Amino acid sequence: MKTFKVLGLLMSYPKPEWVSHIDECSLLLEQEGFLPKKHLHALLALMGELKSADLYDLQEDYVSTFDRGRSHCLHLFEHIHGESRDRGQAMVNLASAYEEKGLFIEQGELPDYIPLFLEFLSLCPTDEAIALLGEPIDIVATIAARLQKRDSRYAVLFHALVALSRVKPSEDKIEEVLAQMPEDTSLEALDKEWEEAAAFAGQPIQSACGACQAPSDGLQIKVTQ
Repeated sequence: MKTFKVLGLLMSYPKPEWVSHIDECSLLLEQEGFLPKKHLHALLALMGELKSADLYDLQEDYVSTFDRGRSHCLHLFEHIHGESRDRGQAMVNLASAYEEKGLFIEQGELPDYIPLFLEFLSLCPTDEAIALLGEPIDIVATIAARLQKRDSRYAVLFHALVALSRVKPSEDKIEEVLAQMPEDTSLEALDKEWEEAAAFAGQPIQSACGACQAPSDGLQIKVTQ
C-alpha cells in the first residue's frame, strides 16, 4: 500500500527532490483511496501548503518540530526504551524484519525511524501492514495529540495513521502523557526534556520484533497497559 510510503515521505525532512513531486503523491493518495475522506482532505491541504511554502521555512519548522525534545521524536523506540540497552536489541530485530521484506537500511539509519517503518509497511500485504501499524498506535496517537496541541501542520499525518489502524489508542495513556507535556518550549526546556524518562518507559512491552522468527506474529512493539 503506497499510501504508507507517501505518509512517510511527508514526515521526512523537506528536500527539493520530493517536495517537487507532491502533485504525484497527492494523486496516488486519491487513487488508492485507503484514507477516510476527512483525513484525505486534510492531507491534500497539507501537501498544497508544503508545495507553496518557502523550502527554508519548511526545513526550519521541521527541525523545530521533530528534532528538539522527545515529545515529537520520530524514533519509535525512543518513546519506549529511551537510551536503555534494550533499545539496541530492539533495533537489530526490527532491521531483520525489514530485510525479510527486501528493505535494507543504509549505514547510520535507525530502523525505528517512523518514515522508514512506514516504507516497510508499504511493502507488506495490506492486512499485515494495518495490523503492524496497530502495535505502536499509542505512541503514534500521542504524537498526534501533542502536535495538535501545538497547532503543528504535521498533526494531520499522525491522525491519518490512527485512522488507518484497526486498534483504538488508549485515551487514558494519551491524557496521562499530555499532562506531562511541558508548556515551556524554550531550547533550555527542550534540552531538559531529553534528560527525562521516555513517556512510555516502565510500561510492560514485548521484545521487539517477533516477526524475525514468525512474520505472522507481528513486530511485538506494542505498548500494553
